[in-house]
Amino acid sequence: MAEILDLLFNPLPNAIMTTLTSISLLYWLLTMFLGDGFDFGDTTVDVDFEGGDIQDIDSPDDLDTNGDIQPSFLSKAMDFINIGKAPLMVIVTLFKFIGWMITIASSFVFNLSSYGWKSVFVLLPIFLLTYFLMHYVTIPVVRLYKNVGYFGEEALDFLGRSGKMRSTIQGENVGSAEFIVDKDVIRLNVKSKSGETINYGDDIVVIDETPDKKYYYVTKDINLNNI
Repeated sequence: MAEILDLLFNPLPNAIMTTLTSISLLYWLLTMFLGDGFDFGDTTVDVDFEGGDIQDIDSPDDLDTNGDIQPSFLSKAMDFINIGKAPLMVIVTLFKFIGWMITIASSFVFNLSSYGWKSVFVLLPIFLLTYFLMHYVTIPVVRLYKNVGYFGEEALDFLGRSGKMRSTIQGENVGSAEFIVDKDVIRLNVKSKSGETINYGDDIVVIDETPDKKYYYVTKDINLNNI
């Protein structure tokens, strides 16, 4: 037992990743004991609703656009590990767990204990490696959430919801907007209702959707924060 604890908390990178992973484990345990359980309906990211999958933006055959969509670097980074297509906490937990396993293995392979506190710098390449691995690890997770159908959940109604633009749109251009629903990040294909320019980062509100539900019509949201 003492050897296991020493491995989990020595050297420093192991201690950091063990602590981070334990926090996620505690979160899921609390979620279960508080009555939410581990069911998939907790996230409300219902893949059954139309137009809610960001990958539609990347497919020019699916959308009739007259302008270039320019997602931010952060938006592209989130897309790469499928944030928005699976619950955020699931993605975060997987990231920590994979990083934790790589860190434990690295402590053996590279004898990190001999580097003292400087061994913490090994976390930088480990996080980078984990990020790229997450692209492939999350693929079956996304498929799983599509297949389970979120038992008991209804399709999300986005009309009237407020969000933030993640690209600039005007005229007939179609862009990307981000919405937070029960702590989960959901991105939708959106279009300016009046054709006015709506810039990246602007607060917007959904006012309508197209008959084919490929994208939503939005307008600028006037509130106390942007007056």
